[in-house]
Amino acid sequence: MRYRIVLEQDEDGIFIAECPSLPGCISQGKTRKEALENIQDAIAGYIESLKKHNEPIPPTIEEEIVEVAV
Repeated sequence: MRYRIVLEQDEDGIFIAECPSLPGCISQGKTRKEALENIQDAIAGYIESLKKHNEPIPPTIEEEIVEVAV
């Protein structure tokens, strides 16, 4: 499954990762790599919880990049 995440670095240098499709699914890490690994674990846990409670699982995303001439 593929989910879009938002990755930002805070004022203390910590990387914060959030999955907008899964409300409240947020993680962090000291490095970009660590934050990405942590959000993957958080997403997996979130989806397992949805399954356990018979809640619908949000669909995965497909993303395209388009080039715009300016």
